[in-house]
Amino acid sequence: MVDFDLADIFKVSTERLNEQVKQNSSRFPKDFAFQLNLVEVENLRSQFATSSFRYGGRRYLPHVFTEHGVAILSVVLKSQCAVQMSIFIVRAFTKMQEVLATHVDLAQKIDEIERRQKEHGDQISTVYSVVK
Repeated sequence: MVDFDLADIFKVSTERLNEQVKQNSSRFPKDFAFQLNLVEVENLRSQFATSSFRYGGRRYLPHVFTEHGVAILSVVLKSQCAVQMSIFIVRAFTKMQEVLATHVDLAQKIDEIERRQKEHGDQISTVYSVVK
């Protein structure tokens, strides 16, 4: 999740959230939180039509957080709202992982169907070439 979305959820300013991340940087390894690069920010900006850095936008590149980073945020922000929202977000991530895990077999079946369809297409092309 992006820092400004989390700041809104935790009812703190994005500046305050990033200040706490900076002051507690040892609690946020790269697999918990990291800062986007300019290309990634431009991709986000084009998707959401947000303002640019040059025209009233942010001065710093945003941070993004995994579910583990969100859990750490609740510790460093120390507000009751942060704790409650962290629990909610971690549960949402966990549910999302469960849903994805239950659909792995479905994804494998779709891959198999696509493979067979390609094989059949190749066979039909061969038959068509011979008939032609």
